[in-house]
Amino acid sequence: MAKQIGMDLGTSSTLIFLKEKGIVMHAPSVVSIDRVTHEVIASGSGAKKMLGKTPGNIRALRPLKDGVITDLEVTSLMIRDFFRKLDMVSLFNRPSVLISIPYGVTEVESRAVEDALFEAGAKNVGMIDEPIAAAVGAGIQVSKARGAMLVDLGGGVSEAAVISLGGIVHSNSLRIAGDELDQAIVNHLKQTRNILIGEVTAERLKKRIGSALPDVERGSMEVCGRDLHTGLAVTAEIGSAEVRQAIREPLDEIIAMIKTTLEETPPELSADIFDFGIVMVGGGSLLPGLDQVLHNRTGVRVRVAKRPIECGCLGLGHMLRSTGGDFSEFVRYKVK
Repeated sequence: MAKQIGMDLGTSSTLIFLKEKGIVMHAPSVVSIDRVTHEVIASGSGAKKMLGKTPGNIRALRPLKDGVITDLEVTSLMIRDFFRKLDMVSLFNRPSVLISIPYGVTEVESRAVEDALFEAGAKNVGMIDEPIAAAVGAGIQVSKARGAMLVDLGGGVSEAAVISLGGIVHSNSLRIAGDELDQAIVNHLKQTRNILIGEVTAERLKKRIGSALPDVERGSMEVCGRDLHTGLAVTAEIGSAEVRQAIREPLDEIIAMIKTTLEETPPELSADIFDFGIVMVGGGSLLPGLDQVLHNRTGVRVRVAKRPIECGCLGLGHMLRSTGGDFSEFVRYKVK
C-alpha cells in the first residue's frame, strides 16, 4: 500500500510527516552534488555543513529561494534523497504526497513543485495553501465562521492571512524573511566593522543573541570572519544590540505588511481578530520580543503557536489523518 506523507518544503528546512508515524524528518533544504556525475553526495544537515566549504568538483546548494523552487532538477534530487533515507520509494511502491505551497504563487511556480515531486518518485501530489495547513497545525478552527489571522514567518517568505470558513479571505506576502535577516547581519558587519562573515555564521548570531526588543538583552557572541582591509582572518565580539540594529529594517517591512493586511480586512473579521488575536508560526516567530513588538504596533494580542516551526507539517498530518475528507475541497490531486 502506498505511503501517505505530508511535506512542508521550505526555503530553510523540509519537514516530512508520515501518516502512521508523525513527523519523521526535519532537515535543512540543502543538497550537495557532484559536478561531473550529478549524483547526490549529501542532503539535509550533512550538506548544510558543506556550504561555503566545497572543492571545485562539489556543489552545495539551496535549491529554493523566497519559498519557491529556483532549480527544478536539484530540488527533485534533494527530495529523492530524502525519500531514499526514509525508504519511501521502491519499484512497486511510490508515496502519495500532500504538500503546502505559499499562498498566491504563480501557476509556473506551483507546477515546478509538482514536477519536482513526480521526478522524485511521487505517485500522487496534492497541494494546499500554506496558511491553511499552518493554521490547522496551530490549532485554529479554520472551518468556523470566525475570522482568524495567521502570520507565518519562514526562511524565504513572510505571509499574513485572514482565514474564515475554511478559506483565505485576505492575504499579503513579502519575500523578506529569515534569509533576509541573515543577509542584513552580513551587510551590517561589512559596513560597520569591515568584517565579512558567511550566512551560516549570521544565522547563528540571529538565533543565539538576536532580539526584536531593546529590553531583551541576550549578551554577546564571538565570530570569525575576514577583515576586508587586510584579507586576513579576524575575530570579533558581536553584541545583541548590534544584531538588533542590523535586522531592524527588514523587520519593519514585515511588520508594515502585517499592519496593511489588518487594515484591509473586512470590519466584521477585524472584530474577530481583535478578540481572538494574531497567531504566529514559522521559525521567525521564535525571535525574542517579536510578538511584543507586533502587539505594540498593532494593538492586537499576539501569541506564538506551541510548535511554530512544525505547524505547517502538523497541519498536513492532521489532514491526512482526518476521516470523511474534511479538507478535500481545498486540495488538488494530480496523478502520474
